[in-house]
Amino acid sequence: MVRKSHFDPQRVREEIAIAAARMIAEDGLDYATAKRKAARQVVGESKVTGEFLPDNDQIEEEIREYQAIFQSDSQPAVLRRMRETALDWMHKLEAFDPYLTGAVLNGTAGEHSDIHLQCFCDNPKEVAIYLLNANVQYDVSETRHFAGRGYVETLSFLHRVRGEEPIGVHIALYSADDLRGAVRADGRGKLARANAAIVRTLLDDPDTPALQIGA
Repeated sequence: MVRKSHFDPQRVREEIAIAAARMIAEDGLDYATAKRKAARQVVGESKVTGEFLPDNDQIEEEIREYQAIFQSDSQPAVLRRMRETALDWMHKLEAFDPYLTGAVLNGTAGEHSDIHLQCFCDNPKEVAIYLLNANVQYDVSETRHFAGRGYVETLSFLHRVRGEEPIGVHIALYSADDLRGAVRADGRGKLARANAAIVRTLLDDPDTPALQIGA
């Protein structure tokens, strides 16, 4: 039975956001899957309309709170290692104008997270050639274009270091023209992607608000 408080949209959004954040932080679920499972957990099989669902920003804030309470001893180190690895690959891919996006950029990455890079170049196939020449074995898939214009080819592989857990790396391949306007901050001053200089700043000063540098 749905509790009476569930008829309050704000309360329902909060409960779903809290439940989804726990699933993302502990189990590595993506936002869409976590939101769907959390909604079922909170309201059962009742149909949930848009006004009862939290947006990704609300879930992200709950992830930060969850990590601060339950993962403060481990998550910062995990995040730093992933940012260092991301920066290393951005330097290797410098010729292809790489940008970091996702949880490693916004600071909510955990042990189940992967590194998501976007490369913008005139010939995206050159990124695949670079990886082949570097003896990197990768899989090819597709990622939805960040602007909603279909899908882009994505190269995925495991970054391995002896004695450490491997880290998944995904490189979405965009044309150089796609970068126009893509690095502008939104109305809230947030950046969806960051270049190597910004990632270096985040490593040098972990307390810097992620996604707001240069806004």
